[in-house]
Amino acid sequence: MTSVVVTPPALEPVTVADLRNQLRLTGVQEEDLLSGFIQAARQQIERETRRALIRQGWRLYLEAWPMGRIVSLPIAPVLSVDEITVYDLDGNGHVLDPSDYTLDRSSDPARIRIGLGVGVPSAGLLGVEIDFSAGYGDNAQDVPAPLRQAIRLLAAHWFENREAGTDLAMTSLPHGLDRLMSVNRVLQL
Repeated sequence: MTSVVVTPPALEPVTVADLRNQLRLTGVQEEDLLSGFIQAARQQIERETRRALIRQGWRLYLEAWPMGRIVSLPIAPVLSVDEITVYDLDGNGHVLDPSDYTLDRSSDPARIRIGLGVGVPSAGLLGVEIDFSAGYGDNAQDVPAPLRQAIRLLAAHWFENREAGTDLAMTSLPHGLDRLMSVNRVLQL
């Protein structure tokens, strides 16, 4: 089971102005650097929590249906299942009708139940592609405040500790970062 981002988020949950306020910077220098730290911090928070913060498109690759034909999606929160494509032995893709599956967003992570007898994948290496949208929404305000704060803390830490050779830069993380992320982590079963 492999999953990849196919459509990245349209914006970041923290703006450069937000990070500048966190750092108490008054000038507009280093905009690109601050923007890069924000993006890297968001990606790190998403990896650690297994959550997409701003709406983004994902694709999950499966060789076959799991036992019980219930697919646990690796990223939360799931907004929608956009398309499920099942490949036959000749490599031709067949898109399932949305009535052939059910999205259960009440579990964390979300699950998809595939109807019995629907879409039998080939015996090849690639049998199924599931395209889905994940994230809290389209706007920064849709993202929970603790996760936005975690991005600001981590990006500010990287900005203030840019020296690659210092002990502080190599070993420490901002105080409280683990607590901000821990309550939002999706547990892996």
